[in-house]
Amino acid sequence: MSNSLAIAATTLTLRALLEKEIPLRDAGLPGLKVTTLPPDLARKNAADVGAQLNVFLYQTAVNAAWRNQAAPTQTRPGETGRPPLGLNLHYLLTAYGDDTDDESISHRVLGGAMGVLHDHALLGRDEIRGALAGNDLADQFERLRVTPLTLPMDEMSKLWTALQTNYRVSAGYEVTVVLIDSLAASRAALPVLTRGKDDRGPEATAGLAPQIAELVYPRSQQAARLGERVVLKGTPFDRTKTTLRFTSTRLAAPLELPPLAGGAPDEVAFELPAAADPAAADWVPGWYSLAAVVGAPGGPKLVSNEVAFALAPTISLASVISVNPDDPALRDVAVTVAGAPRCIAGQRVTLAFGDRQADAVSPPVPPPWPAPPPPFDPNFDVKKVATGQTYLVRLRVDGVDSIPVIVTGAPPLPAFDPAQQVVVP
Repeated sequence: MSNSLAIAATTLTLRALLEKEIPLRDAGLPGLKVTTLPPDLARKNAADVGAQLNVFLYQTAVNAAWRNQAAPTQTRPGETGRPPLGLNLHYLLTAYGDDTDDESISHRVLGGAMGVLHDHALLGRDEIRGALAGNDLADQFERLRVTPLTLPMDEMSKLWTALQTNYRVSAGYEVTVVLIDSLAASRAALPVLTRGKDDRGPEATAGLAPQIAELVYPRSQQAARLGERVVLKGTPFDRTKTTLRFTSTRLAAPLELPPLAGGAPDEVAFELPAAADPAAADWVPGWYSLAAVVGAPGGPKLVSNEVAFALAPTISLASVISVNPDDPALRDVAVTVAGAPRCIAGQRVTLAFGDRQADAVSPPVPPPWPAPPPPFDPNFDVKKVATGQTYLVRLRVDGVDSIPVIVTGAPPLPAFDPAQQVVVP
């Protein structure tokens, strides 16, 4: 592997090789000068006369083969490490004639350069070490290979247009692969002492994981509330070995519920804890990922697909109505919402007041919050509310709305819950 001097070391190795070998092939080029300048600067000075070869690095390309491959000398099987930066270097060799600008001289220079690189398709390690002090490119396990590039006329034209100088006879070459070390630390796994509990080895479970096809909320609701019963439909479930796992980004650990007994083979039901149950304090309103986990305690588990589960808060309201100071005909309404389960710090909480929305004005203690984050009852200020109307109120927590509908009467019909309404006289 090599350090950040690898690109410069490659360029200087090519220059030293060409500067040494071309005059040995052509005795008529004893004063040949090899430069590594941009082509528009190679002959800019008046003193730049005589035979000259310019080696210009015009492109670096990431080597696809090394993109996701860790260095074999730095990691062992089972360990992970950052791959080195593998680069393919593209060079443009441009030849110039003598002080009379004789094109035949430039052709001799280019022919000599191409012959040298043809015979030196692999750059020697000693040549690389002597090109630049402090470089360790010669120590990488991949040899540097020099390969001619066939540049189509269209690509060559675009290249010289970008260089903003007159076209000169040139040849393209690729040098690959230059590996630059990653300085990120590798991860080394600890040795394996036992395989499973009591070193019993791996365990196998026959059968397929259950599949959840549908989640059925009570009364065709869009979410469930504490104390309600929810049904999962899918492949047959073994209720004696099934646990329902609820995962939320708001909670540090998943929550689990046992399935209820009875029901069709392709259904499994569960009941959320009631609001008065101490276990309800572990839940928060919002979205969960719900999965069925099948397996005996202490044994291997089969996990079903995950489905989205919405837990809506059950709310109670306390409101204070005052006259708007800017318009006495309108009212300001301050609403405090108590929910079950309660909101916790960090959740996105809004209030739908009729057809208007308001953000909470009483956030908890600013972050960072302790673990678990503290619960709170949000407060809202709704300004300039028209009088003589009844407003339906819904609490939205992380995108899940409270359910403002109850079923009442005979026959049972849906109606808005009076407890979730605010009357502005």
